[in-house]
Amino acid sequence: MKATGGIVFLIILAHVLFTFATNSDSLKREERKSKGVTTFVSAKWEVTPIVLELAEYLSGESTDLFWSYFDGINSLKTNLNTLETDKQVYDACIGVASSLLAPAQLRMAKFALSMHLTSPTVRMFDQIATHNGAKDVSCDTFVSIASRKICDNDALRDILKSSAKYDPEDHKLETYLLDHSYPSSDNKSLTAILYGELGMADFAAKHKILSGYADLGLINYIVRWNVKPRGKPKVRLSGYGVELQLKSTEYKSQDDTTPKESESGESSVPSAEEDENDPQNQIDGFNFGRLKNLFPALRTPLERFRRHLSETSEELAPLKVWQMQALSMQAAAAVIDAHDAGGDEALKVLTSIAQNFPMQTKSLIHVNVPRSFRDEVLYNQDIWASSLGLRAAEPLLLVSGAQYDAEEVDVLALLNALRDDIGPMNTLHALGLSKNFINKLMALDVGETYTWEEYGLDIRDTAITWLNDLESDERYRRWPSSFMELLRPTYPGMLRNFRRNIYNYVIVVDPTCPSSAPPLKLGETLLKHATPVRVGLVLAPPARAAARRAALALAVRAAFNYVAQEKNSNKEAFYFLTQLLQTAPEDGVDIDHIKEHLKKYASFSANLDDIISEDSEYNFGNQLAEEFVSKLGTDKYPQVLINGVPLWDDSATPVTSSVELLEEALVTALSRHTGRLQRSVFRGELADTDDAVDYLMKQPHIMPRLNRRVLSSDPSQYLDLSGVPSSTELFTEDKIHRLLHLTGRDALATALPILKYFSKPGKQEKITQTIWVIGDLNEKDTRELLRNALTFMRETGGARVAFIPNVDGTSSEDQSLNKVVLAAVTALDSAAATKYVVRLLEDEGCQERQDCEILPELVPLLHKYEWVLKGSRVLSARGARLRAGARALVHNARLVGPLARGERFSLDDFVLLERYSNQVYGDKLSEVLNKKNTVSKNDVDEDDDAVELSTEKYLQVVAVLSARSPRARTALPAGLRAEHSVVDLAPLYDDEAAVEIVAVVDPASTAAQRLAPLLLVLRRVVNCRLRLFLNPQDKNSDMPLKSFYRYVLEPELQFSSSGALGAGAAARFSRLPHAPLLSLELRTPPNWLVECVKSVYDLDNIRLADVDSVVHSEFELEYLLLEGHAWDTNLGTPPRGLQLVLGTRDKPETKDTIVMANLGYFQLKANPGAWTLRLRPGRSDEIYEIVGHENTDTPAGSDDIQVLMSSLRSHVIKLRVSKKPDKQNLDLLVENDEKNTGGIWNSIASSFGGGEDQETQDETINVFSVASGHLYERFLRIMMLSVLKHTKSPVKFWFLKNYLSPSLKDILPYMAQEYGFQYELVQYQWPRWLQRQRDRQRTIWGYKILFLDVLFPLHVKKIIFVDADQIVRADLKELVDLDLAGAPYGYTPFCDSRKEMEGFRFWKQGYWRNHLQGRSYHISALYVVDLKRFRRIAAGDRLRGQYQALSQDPNSLSNLDQDLPNNMIHQVAIKSLPQEWLWCETWCDDNSKQYAKTIDLCNNPMTKEAKLSAAMRIVPEWRHYDDEVRALQARVRRGLYQHADGEQEIDAHHEEITKTGTTSDDEHKHTEL
Repeated sequence: MKATGGIVFLIILAHVLFTFATNSDSLKREERKSKGVTTFVSAKWEVTPIVLELAEYLSGESTDLFWSYFDGINSLKTNLNTLETDKQVYDACIGVASSLLAPAQLRMAKFALSMHLTSPTVRMFDQIATHNGAKDVSCDTFVSIASRKICDNDALRDILKSSAKYDPEDHKLETYLLDHSYPSSDNKSLTAILYGELGMADFAAKHKILSGYADLGLINYIVRWNVKPRGKPKVRLSGYGVELQLKSTEYKSQDDTTPKESESGESSVPSAEEDENDPQNQIDGFNFGRLKNLFPALRTPLERFRRHLSETSEELAPLKVWQMQALSMQAAAAVIDAHDAGGDEALKVLTSIAQNFPMQTKSLIHVNVPRSFRDEVLYNQDIWASSLGLRAAEPLLLVSGAQYDAEEVDVLALLNALRDDIGPMNTLHALGLSKNFINKLMALDVGETYTWEEYGLDIRDTAITWLNDLESDERYRRWPSSFMELLRPTYPGMLRNFRRNIYNYVIVVDPTCPSSAPPLKLGETLLKHATPVRVGLVLAPPARAAARRAALALAVRAAFNYVAQEKNSNKEAFYFLTQLLQTAPEDGVDIDHIKEHLKKYASFSANLDDIISEDSEYNFGNQLAEEFVSKLGTDKYPQVLINGVPLWDDSATPVTSSVELLEEALVTALSRHTGRLQRSVFRGELADTDDAVDYLMKQPHIMPRLNRRVLSSDPSQYLDLSGVPSSTELFTEDKIHRLLHLTGRDALATALPILKYFSKPGKQEKITQTIWVIGDLNEKDTRELLRNALTFMRETGGARVAFIPNVDGTSSEDQSLNKVVLAAVTALDSAAATKYVVRLLEDEGCQERQDCEILPELVPLLHKYEWVLKGSRVLSARGARLRAGARALVHNARLVGPLARGERFSLDDFVLLERYSNQVYGDKLSEVLNKKNTVSKNDVDEDDDAVELSTEKYLQVVAVLSARSPRARTALPAGLRAEHSVVDLAPLYDDEAAVEIVAVVDPASTAAQRLAPLLLVLRRVVNCRLRLFLNPQDKNSDMPLKSFYRYVLEPELQFSSSGALGAGAAARFSRLPHAPLLSLELRTPPNWLVECVKSVYDLDNIRLADVDSVVHSEFELEYLLLEGHAWDTNLGTPPRGLQLVLGTRDKPETKDTIVMANLGYFQLKANPGAWTLRLRPGRSDEIYEIVGHENTDTPAGSDDIQVLMSSLRSHVIKLRVSKKPDKQNLDLLVENDEKNTGGIWNSIASSFGGGEDQETQDETINVFSVASGHLYERFLRIMMLSVLKHTKSPVKFWFLKNYLSPSLKDILPYMAQEYGFQYELVQYQWPRWLQRQRDRQRTIWGYKILFLDVLFPLHVKKIIFVDADQIVRADLKELVDLDLAGAPYGYTPFCDSRKEMEGFRFWKQGYWRNHLQGRSYHISALYVVDLKRFRRIAAGDRLRGQYQALSQDPNSLSNLDQDLPNNMIHQVAIKSLPQEWLWCETWCDDNSKQYAKTIDLCNNPMTKEAKLSAAMRIVPEWRHYDDEVRALQARVRRGLYQHADGEQEIDAHHEEITKTGTTSDDEHKHTEL
């Protein structure tokens, strides 16, 4: 029956199709192509080899994985270059990787390959190779060694054999932190760098030669890629979004010229196989994809029928206001309905709704919203709001408890975090832990809460002499003492007069050194002015002092104690010390100087020599002071502690060098402490009954002692214990040599179960601390370290200690002591071995005396341990990366070391290490493990009780969790309901650990447009449990979503049937409405600078009804952004106006930038490669010096700051600068600084010549303008012509490059040649910390006003902004010469003369009338900026600050570029330009037109006349200008331009500069900022 029904249906369908095909109208429609929009983004470099991209991905996982993969590729039977297709190469590489990675990790690797995540890294190494002359070498694979580049293998062997005669310093090669250094390499020996491509026969041969010598420690062997150009297409990128916004057509902004597709334009070719799941193939109940696959012969009529149905349904239906109200709820209900179908159908529906929302509304309005669904949504919204502050429709994304920005998902950061999670989860899964328990472990917030600089020392110490007490001294008794006083508002930086010791200033000084005077002087000031700060003093014994200095220190201490007792006042003693050091000679105090000052305080009969003698009764407190300073972790004085936290400063001009710097640092530190205390009072954690100092000292960042080794940890310090263990037989005498073939992680995994431990005598305890002491017991430092470790183990609980000898095999030293300890721990009972070895180590010197007590039963075993020493050395070198003889400590897999010679690690340091470890992970892990055994079965999976962590597993768990980058974890609030409004998708793979992903989203939101397709792809890549909480808006007042969206992302690389690599990911829109106006916007990661390189159509104004086929465009990743924040360490403020340059070794000043006052932010443009960052020569590097930096790739000892651009991810660095000692009073930004006009900014060449001299700069009219869309670009060309026709001065135009179309960039060089002007394309990426605008027009308005101080070089004194739709009728030189009377900029006020528009003059009523207080409201179509004054008064920083505050309200700043400066008129003055400088018909009467110096085509809210018709009607000369420009365009297009030869040369240079970013002074170059 079903078959009969199907046949009837097909007959009817065939009849319909036949009728439809014979219809004459349909025959015409057949001619038309399918309409849509397509676009993609490519990089500037060609596709990089898959084998290298995968190698770099594995390098990111671990060094061991990289070298295992490296060996695997070299071991393939067939070289990769002999394989015929891309697919065969891909399969071979994946085959090698699959033997190293778990299935979950392999899927992530394939995903990374599809996104080309590591292509920039490959490109970076290739660029480094190019800069080192690799492309000039005759062979593709070569070795750089001994100042030569060797292609021949025999010649290479000859050099390696004689490597000892080459001095490594004489043949030093530049290396980087990201270089691939061979595991056995010795970085102090001769460096050999292998350049080439993995998978080539010659590459494998040279690697075999070099690795052999590296294993012997003879060379420092490094591998770098040198990619052979293959002429392949450019890398197609993914991980970004494309948005088509429905554009308002209130004012027509389309050009009337019709673009034509080039002959090479793309045409849509139907694929052989139709995608049946494509929503575009499913229309009105017909699945055309399936029909075409079932009936290939009917493909053409089926396509005609599909197009007919599509055209009849592809228009937007206008909705009533009441129909819009429930759209969000209805969309969410539709997603829940789809969840009943099973699988990932709900996610697919969510994606379809969010990405095509305007077209979905006509079906969504018919969806019924169940009462139970709505009630549950509203109930959950209350819980979200109360627990996490999440509002209705606000999104949230949690991955393993870590929170990510769901509005602007940084997919690259998210994938990096997932990669960090998946490896550890698989390791934990392999340990036999249950999924539920693994997720609890992964959700732990394990990691450092504080940086090294934030840790403090307990100041409740008798070594500190307190000089005042705010709580008991009489002078403070009138001050309030309640902690609630902290919540009272005060002026910024002002300290509250508050009778509690909440501010404690402790000075640790060398009493003989004059450099101690500034901290003492500040302490004196604090005391004399009754500042609410408690001051304490510690007189430190001089570090490593000579006998004379030590005697002087004791004399000063005795004198200090005498004055304190004689005057009964510590304060008087303090004043004595301050005066003593302030008047001391430069070389320090002497005895006579001490006596001279002591006379003033001593009684007449006192014997000064007796008072300050070494055996004086006043010479006390020295031992206490020594104990206190030993806890500080430094022997450099003076030191200042604020509430116990030292003010660490390694700069050339430390804060303790002057009272002013120290006072600034003190106020900053106290403000930070105040904020913490205020939060504590507000939360009720600090009550009036609490002692202030006790509360401060109980905080988790206060430690019993400070040791940078312990408190400055990094995830990379943890050893990788997740390797694959080999047979333990490798640790036997005859097989020990095979250990060399294991990677470090595999060697550690193999050794882990057979290591022998010392343990505490008595009852066996649960072990939570595993300590390995690595070193050579022939060294006294190692013996002391092992003795302290064993003592700590005996005095604490739950610890065990192993000894791993790390001896130099080439040494002839007697290794008996190392062997004895190994024999003892192996042959004796653990407790007995501990007792014996401690006794042996306490007999210090027995090794040299050769009278150590050796137990008789150990003597015959000693000769057997020679091979153990060799195995331990391999373990130390491979597993811990330690040189022979190096000393280190491993505590729960964390490597502490290598310790320097003479560096002590005391018993107290072991106690500190235990406390720190418990705080970071121990207590949290213990809580989970204890809860695991006590919670009810309702809360835990049944299999949770099955696993009990052994000591080895506990150690591995700690290593896994601690090695992850620390992230804050957010727990789901309790009480959420999940019956009716939650989509819960189970993991797809039962045999793998599963990542927990929680998404909270409104289907009718921009966040859903990004999240839904991303989650859909992640479901295929990551084994995850996904819980999707729907959070729709209850009532909408407008259409909630007015755009179409595509997220460009693919889970795997695609190959053609012939095995060739597919073209790559692209965004494709179809079934779009034809009538509305659409604007295309790319939503790329914030550090991508992307430009459109191909587009015939106007992407700002797309109307499909006006086009014949697909609107195709291509974008290119022009630059990757290097961002950063700079900070003046002395002043504690950003160095506003500081200039930085980024370049290479050959071109040190390629790109430059200016530091903002806002967060000290700066940005520089770069591409993959090695770059050097410096201060710009000139005023910046004369006044400032760089004293510190973070997140750079600078090797130790390098003078230059190196930055490697190796990723598509954001790269943010931090710079610390300070003024040079002799430049403290100079300012970077001065009003009339002629000296600062040189340097790179001045060297920037124009299109037709070199840099301008000073006189030319002063004469040049600098005009700035922005345009978007073909119509406004047409206006822009006419505006330029009108400017040039009315001046005899040289003109330079500055255009914002971000939004220019390819057609305008193509014509500009010809116009510049024709009319004799210069131009510059400036570019600035909207900073990530500044509130973004979603609408393109508002973004352009922002660029007009927010970045004036950083867009232009410093030599440009004045810039005139002219709107694109303006026509100039006067010489703009008048504006350049106009006196702005001290204002940073001048604007023209709005006209008042056209009376019929009075009702539209919003500035004369309401808010604006009150705000302006009689001042004019100015129009932003034309303004002149005095850039020197603008920068000097920080106008840009003030404008950005005000914008950030106001833009939080989406309804504020409706005319952003106008409203912002008018709103700031009281803070940043505006000079009102004469009225005739801007005339527009909307606001000005007809009589004033004759005086107009510029005419602006303002929108008319009364008539809403289109711009184009208004231009032709209002401005008589407009048509003439238009015809002139179009005639030039026509000549260029036809190849008839009279200066074609010269222009081609200029244009070629322009393209060259665009690609290389050079900024040389050569002629005929056009550079972009």
